[in-house]
Amino acid sequence: MQAGKPILYSYFRSSCSWRVRIALALKGIAYETVPVNLIKDGGQQFSKDFQALNPMKQVPTLKIDGITIHQSNLSILKKVREETQLTWAQNAITSGFNALEQILQSTAGKYCVGDEVTMADLCLVPQVANAERFKVDFTPYPTISCINKRLLALEAFQVSHPCRQPDTPTELRA
Repeated sequence: MQAGKPILYSYFRSSCSWRVRIALALKGIAYETVPVNLIKDGGQQFSKDFQALNPMKQVPTLKIDGITIHQSNLSILKKVREETQLTWAQNAITSGFNALEQILQSTAGKYCVGDEVTMADLCLVPQVANAERFKVDFTPYPTISCINKRLLALEAFQVSHPCRQPDTPTELRA
């Protein structure tokens, strides 16, 4: 078993990393962040040292209680040609949000499923940030927008926000 703080290998803008940061904050688990820049030097996740830690070469990677856990979705966006990424991302996000907005009509309370924060909320906030980044129109999604606003007011979502991470570039900091 690993002694000491968990270690999160993370990239500030990774929505997958953000979900892990939110979960750790909600649980009150202190952790150490090791930034892994997905762009610099052709992607630090491809280094031999990181590949030894995570053969999938992705963030986030969490070392906790002697276990290493990893997962990510950036590889999908990289497969789409750069000139079509915006359109592809908007279509993918809009498709999901159309379904989610409908589902939330029967599940939402204060948050996605009732009045307690659930895994659905941990997934929603980073995806809304992705949607904003890819300039998705939120007019058709009033429930998603309202829930997102409530969640962003919670401390766990604030401290885990990409603009407050140690590897966030100065111009993107809050």
